[in-house]
Amino acid sequence: MLLNFFAGLRSGGVPVSIREYLDLLGALRARLVFADMDGFYHLSRAILVKDEKYFDRFDRAFGAYFKDIQSLDDILATLIPEDWLRKEFEKSLTDEEKAKIESLGGLEKLIEEFKKRLEEQKGRHEGGNKWIGTGGTSPFGAQGYHPEGIRVGPNGGNQRAAKVWEKREFRNLDDAVEIGTRNIKIALRRLRKFARTGAAEELDVPDTIRSTAQKAGLLDLKMVPERHNSVKVLIFFDVGGSMDPHVRTCEQLFSAARTEFKHMEYFYFHNFLYDAVWRNNARRHSEKVSTLDVLHKYPHDYRVVFVGDASMSPYEILQPGGSVEYFNEEPGTAWMQRVVQTWNKVVWLNPTPQEHWDFTQSIDLTRQLVEDRMFPMTLRGLEDAMGYLAR
Repeated sequence: MLLNFFAGLRSGGVPVSIREYLDLLGALRARLVFADMDGFYHLSRAILVKDEKYFDRFDRAFGAYFKDIQSLDDILATLIPEDWLRKEFEKSLTDEEKAKIESLGGLEKLIEEFKKRLEEQKGRHEGGNKWIGTGGTSPFGAQGYHPEGIRVGPNGGNQRAAKVWEKREFRNLDDAVEIGTRNIKIALRRLRKFARTGAAEELDVPDTIRSTAQKAGLLDLKMVPERHNSVKVLIFFDVGGSMDPHVRTCEQLFSAARTEFKHMEYFYFHNFLYDAVWRNNARRHSEKVSTLDVLHKYPHDYRVVFVGDASMSPYEILQPGGSVEYFNEEPGTAWMQRVVQTWNKVVWLNPTPQEHWDFTQSIDLTRQLVEDRMFPMTLRGLEDAMGYLAR
C-alpha cells in the first residue's frame, strides 16, 4: 500500500528517497503510530519532507491518495490485521462495556453493522440515531452519545479533524508561489556568512571542556563573541506607480531582510535608478542622497539587490531627461552600468510574473543591464538570487 503512497509523493513533486521510505516503514514497525490517521500524517511528513517549502505538495499528495480509501474493508485489509485489532479493542474495554456490547449481539455484530451502514450511507450526517455522523445517538460516529458504540473520526470536544491535510495550512510555502511573511526568511538564509564579532558573551562549550580537563577538573569557562551573519546587503526599492500593487510584498521582504542581515542599508527610487535616491518617501524631494555618494560610500563586498517591476517606457532608461519626475542629465543606463562595475554581486527581483517578462521591452533592457541576473519574486526566485549572491 505505501509503495503507491511513496510513488504519489514523487509524482506530486515531493523529493522523497528510498532511504526515507525505509525510515517510515521502520517507524511503523516500531508502532510509533497505529490506526491513527492524524498521527500517520504528522509522522510521515516529518520523515519524508526535507524542506517545509514542500509541505503544500505533501498535503495535496497525501489527501489525493488517502481519499481513494473508500471503505473500512480497505483499511482493515491493508493497514490493520483484523485479529490484532479485535484483541486490542477488547483489551481496552471494561467488564461493564463488554456487557453493553454483548447487548447488541457482540463485537462481531457491532462491526458487521458498522460496515453495512458505511455502505448504505452516501454523505455526512448530523444528529439522528442511525447514520454514522456527529452529534447524534447512533452507535457509530463522533461528538454524540451512545453507550455501546464505535467512535468514527476524531475525539469529541472540538479537537482537530483527522483530515488536516485538507486545510493545507502551509500552501503559501510552495517555492513556486509568491513569497510571504512566514517563509521569506527561509529563502534569505541562503545568503549567510557567519563571523564572530563583538564582546565575548557566548559560552564556548568545546573549549570550556578542553580547558577544564587540562586543569584537572577545575572549571574554566571560555567565552566567544556571538555568531552573526556578516554578509553586507544594499537594497534599492522601486516605489510608486506600477509598484503600488506590490507594496505588501516589498514590506515583507524589507522586514525579513532587516531581521536576517545585521549589515543592511536601503534606498528608494522610482522606476529606474538615476543620479539620486532617498530613504524617506515622505521627504523624497527634500532629502535626496546622491547616487554617486552611495557608489563611493559602500565597499565592493556589499551584495546589491534591486526590487522593482522594471515596467516603464524604454525612453526612461535610455535617454537623458527620461525620468518622469525631473530632468536627469544622464540616462538610467549609465547609472546602472556604474552599479554593476562598482559591486560584483548585483541582482534584480521582479514581482511581475516571469511569463510576462518577454512582453515588456523595459524588462528586457533591465535584464541586459544587470547581466541577466533578474529573478522572479517567488520563493524559488528569491532562493536562486540569494544563492548567486552567496557565491
